[in-house]
Amino acid sequence: MKDSAQVSKTISLKSYGIQHDNINYQLSPEELHDITLEKGMGKEASSGALAVNTGEFTGRSPMDRFIVKDAITEDKVWWGNINIPFDSEKFDRLYNKVIDYLNKKELYVRDSYACADPDYKLNIRVINEYPWSNMFAYNMFLRPTEDELGHFKPEWTVVNAPGFKADAAVDGTRQHNFAILNFSRKIALIGGTGYTGEIKKGIFSALNFILPVYKNTLPMHCSANVGHDGDTAIFFGLSGTGKTTLSTDPNRKLIGDDEHGWTPDNTVFNFEGGCYAKVIDLCQENEPEIYGAIKNGAILENVIMDGNGVVDFSNTSITQNTRVSYPIDHIENIQVPSIGKNVKNIFFLTADAFGVLPPISKLTPAQAAYHFISGYTAKVAGTEAGVVEPQPSFSACFGAPFMPLHPTKYAEMLSKKMIESGVDVWLVNTGWTGGPYGVGTRMKLKYTRAMISAALSGELGLYSYDKYHIHSVFGVAQPRECPGVPKEVLSPRTTWNNDEAYYTTAFKLTNAFRENFKKFEAYASEEIRRGGPQRYAF
Repeated sequence: MKDSAQVSKTISLKSYGIQHDNINYQLSPEELHDITLEKGMGKEASSGALAVNTGEFTGRSPMDRFIVKDAITEDKVWWGNINIPFDSEKFDRLYNKVIDYLNKKELYVRDSYACADPDYKLNIRVINEYPWSNMFAYNMFLRPTEDELGHFKPEWTVVNAPGFKADAAVDGTRQHNFAILNFSRKIALIGGTGYTGEIKKGIFSALNFILPVYKNTLPMHCSANVGHDGDTAIFFGLSGTGKTTLSTDPNRKLIGDDEHGWTPDNTVFNFEGGCYAKVIDLCQENEPEIYGAIKNGAILENVIMDGNGVVDFSNTSITQNTRVSYPIDHIENIQVPSIGKNVKNIFFLTADAFGVLPPISKLTPAQAAYHFISGYTAKVAGTEAGVVEPQPSFSACFGAPFMPLHPTKYAEMLSKKMIESGVDVWLVNTGWTGGPYGVGTRMKLKYTRAMISAALSGELGLYSYDKYHIHSVFGVAQPRECPGVPKEVLSPRTTWNNDEAYYTTAFKLTNAFRENFKKFEAYASEEIRRGGPQRYAF
C-alpha cells in the first residue's frame, strides 16, 4: 500500500461552504516544504528541517479556548475559566465569517486520523490556510494509506485560519484569536493564531470528552514507552518537565510523547502519529534521538538560525517555547503500531523550581490521586512578564486546559486503573536541587534517567520501606539509595546545606498545594485529601 503522501487528487469543500477549487489536497510533506519556501513563509535549516515563525502567538492561548454549550455539553462539561462556554448561534455566525475569509484563499486540505488502536479511530479532515500548518497536520496525526483514503469519511473537521481576526465585540470572543470546539457540528474552529499546537490540542480536547463519556477509556496528557519485556511506562507532565525527553529512551520503544488513551482491557494507545518537542537548550549529547529527528520533514518553530541555517537552540529571543514537530518514525526505536500493554509504572514529572521535592519518591494510591488532581509544576523567573521568583503552577490531571470534564472524573478513572493493574507510581522532580531557581541547579538529566531506570527495572521497588525515608513535610517515600545517583542528591534537604531555609520554602510550597486543592475538596474522598502534604506553616 502506498502512503497517503503519494496520493494526488482534488476534493470539493462545498459541504463546508467553500465554493472555489483552489485546493491542495493531501500534498506530500516535501511539496508543502517547498511551497512554504517559495512563498517566503519559512527557511530551511542546515539539517534540512523547515523553520517557520508562528507570528504573534508562540504558544497556546488558554483564555481564548471555548466550547460550544449545547445539548451534548451543557450537563457534562466542567464550565469555568478553563472550559469557557460559547453560544451556538454565535459559533455559526463566526464559522460563516471564517468560511467567507477562506473562500478568498488558496487552501491545503489533509485527511488523517487519531488513535492508533483501530477500535478507537477518529477520522479527521484538516483545512489549513498555510502550507506549513498542513505539513504540521501530516506530522502530528496518523496517516491513512491510499486504500483507506478511497473510502475515507471525516468525522471531525479542523478549520484553521491564522490570518482571520475576530471582532471580539461582535463575535463573542475575548480578543481576535480563538479556538472553539463544537461537539454537535464536530468542528474545531481556530483563527487569529499561527501557533500549530492549537491544531493538535483541539482534537486532543475533543477526545478528552469523547473517550471517557462514550468509550469508558481514560485520555491522558502523557508520554509512554515499552520495555524489552513488554511492560509499559506512562509519563505524565506539563510542558518543560521532560515528558518527551525521558520517554525517548534508546533502551525502550517509544509509543508516543504527548497524548494517549488507556482502555478497559489495560491497553495504552497513542492518539498521534508524530512528536512535538520543546527544543530550548537541545543538544545532541543529552538528547540524541530528538536531535537526530530534526531533519527533512521536521518543522522547527520560532528558532533563531545563523546565515548558514545553523540553529542556536539556546536563543530564546522569540520565545522560550521553541518547538519541533516530526513524524514519529523520525525516532528509530518506536513501537509499531503505537500500542502498549501491561502498564507497570507511572511517573508524575514536575519541574519544582522551589527545589524542595525529592528527585524521586514512591506514592501511595491516595497520594497518586492527590498529585494527579493537583498537577504541580512551577514557573521560573523570566518565563512570563512579572514572574521574578519561582511560582507554583497547578494544572489538574497534568493537562487542565484540555480536559472538558471535571478533573475528579479523570482521577477516579486513573485510580481505578492503578488499582486494577497494580502499578507503581512515582513522583519525579526534574527541577531544581540545592536551592530554588537562581540559587540551586537543575537536576542532572543523567541522574533522573538513572532513577527512572532503577524504578523500571524494579531495583527501587525491591527496597523495603526501611530503605525509604518518609519526607517530614510532603509525606512521600524517598529512597535512601539508587544505583548511579549520589546518596546526598536523593535528599533535597541535604543538598541545601541550610535546614531553616529549606523547611521555610518547603512549607511555602505545601501551603500552595493546600490552597489549590480547596476547589477539589468537595469532590475528593477523605483518603485522597489525606494524600497531600499534612504539615504546613501558619
